[in-house]
Amino acid sequence: MKIKQELLRHFRYLHENAEVSWQEVNTTHYLKDVLHELGYKVTTFNDCTGLYADLGQGHPIVAVRADIDALWQEVDGCFKANHSCGHDAHMSMVIGVAKCMQHENFNGTLRLIFQPAEEKGNGALKMIEKGVIQDVEYLYGIHLRPIQEIPLGVASPVIIHGAGQMIDGQVKGDDSHGARPHLTVNAIDAMTLINEQLNQIRIDPQIPHSIKMTYIRAGGDSRNIIPGNGQFGLDLRAQTNEAMEDLVQKFKQLINGVRTTTGANIHYNIVTAMPAAVQNEEAIHFAHKGIAEVIGEQNIMPTLITSGGDDFHFYTIKNPELKATMIGLGCNLAPGLHHPNMSFNIDALEIGTNILTKTVLATLCAKQ
Repeated sequence: MKIKQELLRHFRYLHENAEVSWQEVNTTHYLKDVLHELGYKVTTFNDCTGLYADLGQGHPIVAVRADIDALWQEVDGCFKANHSCGHDAHMSMVIGVAKCMQHENFNGTLRLIFQPAEEKGNGALKMIEKGVIQDVEYLYGIHLRPIQEIPLGVASPVIIHGAGQMIDGQVKGDDSHGARPHLTVNAIDAMTLINEQLNQIRIDPQIPHSIKMTYIRAGGDSRNIIPGNGQFGLDLRAQTNEAMEDLVQKFKQLINGVRTTTGANIHYNIVTAMPAAVQNEEAIHFAHKGIAEVIGEQNIMPTLITSGGDDFHFYTIKNPELKATMIGLGCNLAPGLHHPNMSFNIDALEIGTNILTKTVLATLCAKQ
């Protein structure tokens, strides 16, 4: 089914009206209106953004998830909500699935989940709390992939994301006069030492991993004040959940060492912790069939391994019986995900819509 113009219309609106995590109010309203018009039963929530929409009834329940939040970042000199991770495309493709499935006869239920706050790493947990995957047997997602991974016209039935954690830290102390450095612990010194020692952490080199400081703040405009307080942020990545546990343990040991060396009062908390992907061969099989039907067997990358993370995998971690996979879609995306000027070939919207639709139909037909 050719619905390119309709997909473009939704994509342009969602791109131009981006909203950040947990603030996707207008996005939720827009999606609700579109899905109501298509005849879906829509459920929203009174304490958070996002929604899910059902078509059909009974079992099996096959779900498709799209993330709906944008990033807050500097674009051409101005900070704004910006869909530089492709969530506007993901929403548009799942709307496309909603349109295509109107014309199909099937037994069971199609559930479309529009999830908030993927960029915060905790939107999936909220949707689980809301019961959106209760009794769901199969769950599919899709994600645009950078050209460095796969080009336009190629897709993978499984993205093997790594685990990811984000940590906020604080150094707490008193300021001191610039002429009396012995009266305080310089927060900048403590955080610099943390950053230097992060590069000395060693875990199994055969497992891709990284730990790095991504922001640091301390002091004000006065050059003659030694800051006693500071804040820092860390981004941790590991290809397996076990390697992530090792990385976090080494970080904790590092912090204890810096406390002892500097005397600094250092606190930290894990803001979010996204698990690595759990593979399900049955879901991958149906996604493989969907891709093959749309772009051909020769254009399938069997497995796509990436160090990036996605809270999509909480759905299977929290519900081990759920059969799920995320499809990787080639689209000539450049310069890269999260780049403020990210762009991709919009022909991929129709390709992705058709792949998701065929995957859902393959799943439903196999279970009838």
